[in-house]
Amino acid sequence: MKEIQIYTDGACKGNPGPGGWAAVLKYNGHRKEIFGFVPNTTNNRMEILAVIKALEELKQSCTINIFSDSQYVCNAVNKGWAKKWKNNNWMKNKKEKALNTDLWERLLNLLENHNINFIWVRGHNGNEENERCDKLAVLAIEKNITHQ
Repeated sequence: MKEIQIYTDGACKGNPGPGGWAAVLKYNGHRKEIFGFVPNTTNNRMEILAVIKALEELKQSCTINIFSDSQYVCNAVNKGWAKKWKNNNWMKNKKEKALNTDLWERLLNLLENHNINFIWVRGHNGNEENERCDKLAVLAIEKNITHQ
């Protein structure tokens, strides 16, 4: 199985507001950058979408380390929150609906094809690839770039 490193980030100008997502995929000395713009969204949606878009680039099952500065994304997967929400008809608890269920559904389906480890990295803290993703996500917002 191929081993891939993926770095992701999402950004939003206002929350909600115009948003951008970005990912850097690295495999065996190769590198691919992808990013895009969404006109009206939230930061959390952009964080999830960055992971989705990166995984959609893959053509076969892989072992993947995903580095994200979103504790929301990392914890929802690593701690099983997203699966629990889905199993409870997208409820976080008896009274509170889970948010971003359309994206969580997409992500959970993509996760089934791979062996994935989510790793939280502190944002804006010198991680070169996380910083690159942040710049690409902001660029997508500034230039209204829908997908690269």
